[in-house]
Amino acid sequence: MADERTGQGAKPEGQKGSLPGSGLSRKERAQVHDSVKPRAAVIHEIVRVQGEAELRRPVSALWWSGMAAGISIGFSFLTEAALAAHLPASEWTPIVSKLGYAVGFLIVILGHQQLFTENVLTAVLPVMARRSFHWLIKMLRLWGIVLAANVAGSIVFASAIAWLPIITPDLEPHLANIVNNVMGNTPAEMFAKGIGAGWMIAALVWIIAATEGVEFLIILLLTYLIAFFGFTHIVAGSVEAAYGVLKGLVSFDKAFLVFFLPTLAGNVFGGTVLFSLLSYAQVREEIFAERSDR
Repeated sequence: MADERTGQGAKPEGQKGSLPGSGLSRKERAQVHDSVKPRAAVIHEIVRVQGEAELRRPVSALWWSGMAAGISIGFSFLTEAALAAHLPASEWTPIVSKLGYAVGFLIVILGHQQLFTENVLTAVLPVMARRSFHWLIKMLRLWGIVLAANVAGSIVFASAIAWLPIITPDLEPHLANIVNNVMGNTPAEMFAKGIGAGWMIAALVWIIAATEGVEFLIILLLTYLIAFFGFTHIVAGSVEAAYGVLKGLVSFDKAFLVFFLPTLAGNVFGGTVLFSLLSYAQVREEIFAERSDR
């Protein structure tokens, strides 16, 4: 008698040689296949291929995209201050206002603009996979161009809200409060909190490569947590530091030595030394095994 689900003749009970899942219909097997999550090695390859594409982009494309990202990320600073200004004074006000921190990242990442901390992961994986000095130079080139462009865009945004009649006066105390909170960290704290932000952004890139259709929620959650935990981010923080310098809230020396350098080191360490190397380590044997089988 034919099996009603597979359309094939039913095998005698207990017969050996049947494959796992052979009792499922074709539609049910398709459902199983669709629900299987991609292996870590697959995610690694997705991020690596994206990284190689970024490493091949011309200087002008990287620069202008990085400039756009630096300007866009400024809306994290501005939106957080605006929410704080319009919410009633309460213990829960900072918890809600920090949702505004995600706005700039949503614009940058969903708009496919170049953000330095994203490239910390995507640019490193091709270098580790290729193991070539040529690719190392490409990575350093990408990092240098994008970081410089991000900072330039940050300064443009900070200058606009500091000098142009863009914001209302009631926002200024809240902008100053954000700057003072960030600059209240010691260099060691900037570095340590920068590690946290670097890890979170690298995790964000990895998770987005593994999922589909939920990018908005992932970016919102992980970047909100950066603000919630008080982690320091080199690009978003550069807007805050630049605004502080322009408004006389902080000296240039302090902004550069206390914030910029330690935070940059922390972001790179968290995204590269920790996340990138650990991500590569978990798939290294699988990748080499697949290559040897070809």
